[in-house]
Amino acid sequence: MKSNTDPRHLKRIKILKSLFAWQFTKNTDPLNQEIVDQIDKIDQLISSSASKWPLEKINKVDLAILRLACWELLNKLQTPTKVIIDEAVELAKRYGSKSSSGFVNGALGSLIIQIPPRHESNKS
Repeated sequence: MKSNTDPRHLKRIKILKSLFAWQFTKNTDPLNQEIVDQIDKIDQLISSSASKWPLEKINKVDLAILRLACWELLNKLQTPTKVIIDEAVELAKRYGSKSSSGFVNGALGSLIIQIPPRHESNKS
C-alpha cells in the first residue's frame, strides 16, 4: 500500500466513498461515473467470483471496494494487479468489518482468473 498521503490512494478513498453513497442514492458524479457506466459487467464478475454471496447480501462497503477494484482491473491496465488488490485489501481493513479484508482478497483472487490477461508496467 502507498502511504496515506499518496494522491492515488487518496483518490481511491474518494471514489470508494462516492460508490458507497451511489448504492443508496443512485446519484452519479464525476468520481464514479465510469464505474457506474460499467456496473452490470462489474457486478456480473463480482457475482461469479463470490458465488456464495448474492450481491444484495455483500456488505455495502465491501461491495463498493470490489466494484472499484474490478473496474481498475478492467480499465487501469497500467496499474499492476498486485497494487490494485493490495489497495483494495487495505481499504477493506480501514473501512470494512473484521472479515472484509479476507473476503475482498478471496473474491479478487477468484475474479482475476475471469478477466483477460493484463500487460502491466511498473506504474501504479
